[in-house]
Amino acid sequence: MKKILLTIDGSDASLEAAWFMVQLNFRQPVEIVVATVIHEPPSQKSFLVDGWSKAWLLRKREQANRSFEEVQAIFGDLDVQFQQIVREGHPGETIVSLARELQPDLVVVGAKGHSAVERILLGSTSDYVATHVPGSVLVVRQSDDAGRPERLRIAIGCDPSQPTETALDEFMRLGWAREADVRVLSVTDRSVVDDSSEDEVSRRCLENAFEKLNAVAPSSRGMVIHCDHVGDGLVDYVDSNQVDLVIVGETPRGGFERMLLGSTTRFVLRHASSSVLIARRRRREDAQDESVSEQTASV
Repeated sequence: MKKILLTIDGSDASLEAAWFMVQLNFRQPVEIVVATVIHEPPSQKSFLVDGWSKAWLLRKREQANRSFEEVQAIFGDLDVQFQQIVREGHPGETIVSLARELQPDLVVVGAKGHSAVERILLGSTSDYVATHVPGSVLVVRQSDDAGRPERLRIAIGCDPSQPTETALDEFMRLGWAREADVRVLSVTDRSVVDDSSEDEVSRRCLENAFEKLNAVAPSSRGMVIHCDHVGDGLVDYVDSNQVDLVIVGETPRGGFERMLLGSTTRFVLRHASSSVLIARRRRREDAQDESVSEQTASV
């Protein structure tokens, strides 16, 4: 059973994340841990004393309970097991701590704002979580559904690298493919567009991706895009083709390196109008444990 950590603060953006997850058509039972972090801003510390503080915290916990009920209602009769966690602290740091504690398959967070400027700024919590969580993170952006196709459109960035393998593996593992319209995109440097070897590398990359995806997304399509910047090429395609979700792989990093993210990952996260899944490979022992569990379940 897949475990998902869904962060909810009662805002429209966080509830949009729940609605988006419903569209992903999980084909297996899932456990969703709904986490709400109560944050006491420094400006309020001066008057949140004695009875005032207790009353304020009580209201916040009541709001968290109402949001949890809203999330349950959003998922309706789907095969989902729910767990609620309410903690106090800094939102980003607390969510990252929870992710390390629970080791979910995926952390989901909503991003506030969807204008070009708001996307670049992102939200402080969304940015912190996307940067510091060691596993895969789905950042959901609010979207205008008018004129969008019924099938979810998913784009996967592809190049001959380990992060691409991670992105493909994560996509297959999460089981979203059957009802989705999947596009695999390989972006090459426009400056060497006349170099046939560059195109050949991209096409081989796409062929390898299709071979891997064939079992779960046999109707997936691919495209080679010529652009001066990989991130630009992905973002332009996403924005021009009403893509709902773009998936990019991220090289495992630690400490200060992870704070910087990869240049392409950060560019896509900050500029794409769609939701973004940053796929990160989990620890080897976690993957082995899951493989053993799945083999046992199939016997």
